[in-house]
Formats: sequence, C-alpha cells, structure tokens
Amino acid sequence: MKNFTSVHDVEDVAWLCGRAFAFKEKPEREAQSGRGKTLGLIFLNPSLRTRLSTQLAAQNLGMNVIVLNVSGEGWKLEFADGTVMDGPEAEHVREAAAVIGEYCDIIGLRAFAGLKDRERDYREELLQKFIEFSDRPVISLESATRHPLQSLADLLTIEELKRRPNPKVVLTWAPHPNPLPQAVANSFCEWMLRADVELVVSHPPGYELAEQFVEGAVIEYDQRKAFSGADFIYAKNWSAFGEYGAVLNRDPDWMITAEKMELTDNARFMHCLPVRRNVVVEDAVLDSPASVVVQQAGNRVWAAQAVLSEILSETGRGNRG
Repeated sequence: MKNFTSVHDVEDVAWLCGRAFAFKEKPEREAQSGRGKTLGLIFLNPSLRTRLSTQLAAQNLGMNVIVLNVSGEGWKLEFADGTVMDGPEAEHVREAAAVIGEYCDIIGLRAFAGLKDRERDYREELLQKFIEFSDRPVISLESATRHPLQSLADLLTIEELKRRPNPKVVLTWAPHPNPLPQAVANSFCEWMLRADVELVVSHPPGYELAEQFVEGAVIEYDQRKAFSGADFIYAKNWSAFGEYGAVLNRDPDWMITAEKMELTDNARFMHCLPVRRNVVVEDAVLDSPASVVVQQAGNRVWAAQAVLSEILSETGRGNRG
C-alpha cells in the first residue's frame, strides 16, 4: 500500500480488518516497527478523533509524530499552478509539500471539500498535489470526497457487532444546520460495497450521491421503509451533489428517533461524530444501549494502526507481525 486515500488502495479489505483487530487485541505487537520514522499530520480543517486516534496509532508503532494545523499555525497556502502570488497566500503547495516530505516519512492530510467547485473537489486537487510534491506515502485524514480511516473503523465496528452474515446496513441522511461535504457518506458506501453487507441508502429527493459511490446499493427515499428490519443505522448529513453544496431542506422529520429505531431489528446506531443532538438524532437514541458511536470512535485507533503498519511494511520501514 503506497498511499491510503480510498478503499481502492486496499488489496484485501478482510486482511486489513484482521490486522486492525490484531492491534486492538495487542496494541504493542509492532512497537518498534516505526522506530526512527516520523508521521506528519497536516490539518487544513478541524479534527478531534482523527488527530488523536492517528497520533496514538503512530505512537503505538514507535513513530515520532509532528502535527501542523495549517489554518492557525502555518503560512496560508496557494494550490493553483501558474498563479501570481500577490494575495494573502504566502507559500505554494509545491514547496510546502516538498519540505514536509523532507521532514516526514509518512504524511497524513486533512482537507475538506470547498463545496463551491464540484469538478475541482472531485479531482481531489489538494490531496493529489501533496502526493505528487511530497514524494512520500500519504494517508487521507478526510479529503474532499472520502474519509477512508473513518470508513475502515465503521467496518470494524459492524464486523464486531453483527449478529448474522450479510447484515442490513442503512446509511440515512439526517438534517443539519450547515452544508456538509459528501465525503463520509461517499466513503462509507464504497467500503460497505466491498463488504459482506446489504447496503441501503436513504435520503430525500435531491440528495443523491455520485453514482460511482452508490452503484450496487439500494436507494430508498422512504426512510421508514429503509429502517424496516435493519441491523445497523448509520446517520449522516451531506449537502447536495447535483446542486453542488446546496442545502435543499432541513426537514426535521428525517431526524433519527427512538420511535423509528423500533422499526429495525434491534439495530445499532452509528455516527462518525461530532453529532448535533436533537437535530441529527434525539437523545433517547444517542444515550441508549443501541448507540455504538463511542465504540466506533475507539476503533479509529486500530484502523489507523493497521494502515500505518501496512505502509511501513510496504516501503520497507517495518515488518508484518
């Protein structure tokens, strides 16, 4: 695995899950594999779980970790080529990424979608420029279109908790006051479609995701029908893909409630966090035994550790345990 930007970088998803579970059972199993190596975590956007879990995962492997919050601590970056840099941007990504590559053996990058130019966001310009100019393995800590570390942790959680083969997993849109990217939803669908699950995606008309991410999933516009017999309910908001970045409605009837959860087959409730209480999901669900959001967040460590271990191994910087 040279880079980790999507499920397409993973040759064997089941094997990677197995590695993650092995680390969960024994976090120190490869405590020296990253010795003398440095992970640089570069954040253009806020983070809690991604930063802490990835940093802990790297430390479990013996790596040094450098964290840079570009928006508050670094120079404002320019990403366009051929530009005359007479504005507020003081440094170009060509030099910034190359210099970071001099300091770090692996780079983690978090850069959200701008939600203004769909074509640019879906080309993943920022992520691709870091890959090109740093000349180092790059891990996506959430990009414009995907959040693969989150999705791997989601899959781990489902694998731990499923009560039968091929469980019914429902990704449901939920209301939110702000326009959010499609990244988590896109990525979740990609990973579920590589797993042994029945994936149903439920959302109001107008919130269809890009076909490349949902081909093979069942699309259901009736949320209650989607919930029927479900084993897992994953709630997430996203803005429109067609009318790119638009908030078409904030219909509170799409909020996840205890009454709707009764339609399921004792489903577990999942969310990537942070979550807006009593907007996305009511307290009665989030505080119930059905909620596994904290377990999901905990699995972020083992997802990151498995990915880092595989990249170290692939580049000759460590060994598989």
